Amino acid sequence: MQITIRGLEPDVEQAIRKLALRKNESINQVIKEILHREFKGAQFPASSLKRLAGGWSPEQAGEFEQAIDLCERIDDEMWK
Repeated sequence: MQITIRGLEPDVEQAIRKLALRKNESINQVIKEILHREFKGAQFPASSLKRLAGGWSPEQAGEFEQAIDLCERIDDEMWK
């Protein structure tokens, strides 16, 4: 289903955009979660796992990559 919203107040639009950036989600996803909470009264189904998978900031991802760097190296001598 597709819905178009016209005439949204600029401050509301800006708040939605900021929320999407902060949550690293699309504007569409943020609006779906807002509507789901309003009409279903519960957390959006996909959001319950968001904090566990794929929700790292670029800094956190970089720290993790650095931490596992040694694990990513191949010991050529071991494979002879």
